[in-house]
Amino acid sequence: MENRRLIDEAKASALAGKILDRERIIALLNIDPETEEGELLGQAAREVASVVCKDRAYLWAAIGLDYRACPMDCGFCSLGASWGFVQDEVEYSDEEVIAQVRKFAGDGVRWIVLRTTQFYDLYKLIALAQKIKKAVPGEYELGVNVGEFDEEIAQRMVEAGLEFVYHSVRLGEGRDTKFDPRERMATLNAVKNSPLKLVYLVEPIGVEHSNEEMADCFLTAMKYNAVVTGGMERVPVKGTPLGDFPALPERRLAQIVAVTRLAAGFHAPDICV
Repeated sequence: MENRRLIDEAKASALAGKILDRERIIALLNIDPETEEGELLGQAAREVASVVCKDRAYLWAAIGLDYRACPMDCGFCSLGASWGFVQDEVEYSDEEVIAQVRKFAGDGVRWIVLRTTQFYDLYKLIALAQKIKKAVPGEYELGVNVGEFDEEIAQRMVEAGLEFVYHSVRLGEGRDTKFDPRERMATLNAVKNSPLKLVYLVEPIGVEHSNEEMADCFLTAMKYNAVVTGGMERVPVKGTPLGDFPALPERRLAQIVAVTRLAAGFHAPDICV
């Protein structure tokens, strides 16, 4: 009965336009996804989504601009230079990227994100974004998932026609990565202080992460005004430091995403998985 009341309260909180507090987020994450209460949690999240999103979903698409080894050696990432997987480098031409954006826009994709490795030249990326916006008209929104940047770069992104940025302080940041969480937060501040929208998922979720870690990650997204949140699992890659940890069970991922829906309410209207 305690969990059922908790779910009802979380649903009411979301529909009232509130962000759920840390204690209740952790309590929801503690519910066993294989139980009847886990099912009720999912139903409540679906009902909130129906109201917040008006039963409408949007298509996403991502274009990886380059493929090269990265010296940051994140424990979950196959691109880490020390793991030795990346032998050849690849980078798409502007023409190839524009053609792909045109196809996605023609297919009705709303959010198109340009993804790069950590140290990709941001000035080159901004110039490419300008070309894309001129060459491909449409109702889509163009964004980026890149390395760290400051407020000057954020403003240049806006001027180039970019509309959103994917960025986060990831689970295990500074432990499973070489990144200083403060540097990641500095980039989040640059986004917050600009017209750019922030997309920030709880990720990369694995069996090694606690409910407390996930709650803190989500609340950081809310602190920086993310308009899209949700959850993304870590894919085990053999040969990386975290590669031997098993994948997250599907119903557990669904539960975590449901909790983000209830916890965010109207503050992050869209949820991504």
